[in-house]
Amino acid sequence: MTLLYSHGNAADIGQMFQFFIELSDRLRVNVMGYDYAGYGRSNGEPSEQNTYADIEAVYKCLKEIYEVKEEDIILYGQSIGSGPTLELATKLPQIRGVILQSAILSGLRVMYRIKYSLWLDIYKNIDKIPYVSCPVLVIHGTEDDIVDISHGKKLWELSKMKYEPLWVKGGNHCDLQVFPQFFTHLKKFIISVERQSDYSKNVELEESIIDLDYTLDITNEIKCRPSIEEIEKSSRISTEQKEIIPIRPSTDRKLKPRISFDKREKPRKSMDYFGKSRSSTDQSERGRNSIDRFGDMMRSVAMCNIDCLKQTLAEED
Repeated sequence: MTLLYSHGNAADIGQMFQFFIELSDRLRVNVMGYDYAGYGRSNGEPSEQNTYADIEAVYKCLKEIYEVKEEDIILYGQSIGSGPTLELATKLPQIRGVILQSAILSGLRVMYRIKYSLWLDIYKNIDKIPYVSCPVLVIHGTEDDIVDISHGKKLWELSKMKYEPLWVKGGNHCDLQVFPQFFTHLKKFIISVERQSDYSKNVELEESIIDLDYTLDITNEIKCRPSIEEIEKSSRISTEQKEIIPIRPSTDRKLKPRISFDKREKPRKSMDYFGKSRSSTDQSERGRNSIDRFGDMMRSVAMCNIDCLKQTLAEED
């Protein structure tokens, strides 16, 4: 397993380094961290669209440089890092799982109670999470004074594949890792998604073995099936001898064609099954190439510290 970690707003990978080591050691996973454009030593200007491009670049690095498979990646987003995490998760249907820690519904919803998403809003996670097709773990502190716990609960409710959430009693926005249940629950999630993957691999192997058995059975049936001439010849002989020796009609040869016909239908279904798998792979390929569309998107909305925005609003009032 490899965690692709997207950190919060007031942090960089230098500050997160010791936490990354603890994550790797206690969960027995690889951890890939990165800094957004304009954070730490990264060049460029911080903006919503740049963070999307950043996480796409890191994912590409994991696949091409480190040769990590998509199904061995878990996306981890903390606070504002939930934005790029869910953006990428909607485009990768085969990832193993998603972890959201102190996540936001959207940028404006941190400061205001709004019912509908507005065009000027950023990180609209509330609109994206229903399209994530993997297990989602939500972790949030009950005493979070920056992002209210209602954000985490709403994200969990909207998740398609819900995993048991962790509501840390007494936890604030940036201290959840000091609570003992934090790493315990994370470990349970890692083990759960690992077992789920092993089970799916075993099912695929069993299906391929069954398909092979069907193919062998059909071959044997074709070899043993009598020709049309033999059937006609035997029927003529039985008709001529009907007056002398009463012969009971055989039921074996009537049943065999029915059995072989049923078995012929099952491989066709298996071929359809593999065809569907190819189509899902095509979808994942289209998701990986989505970085080409970033240039056409609006890049003018810059990220800002949530506390700074609150202070500015207070001054205006």
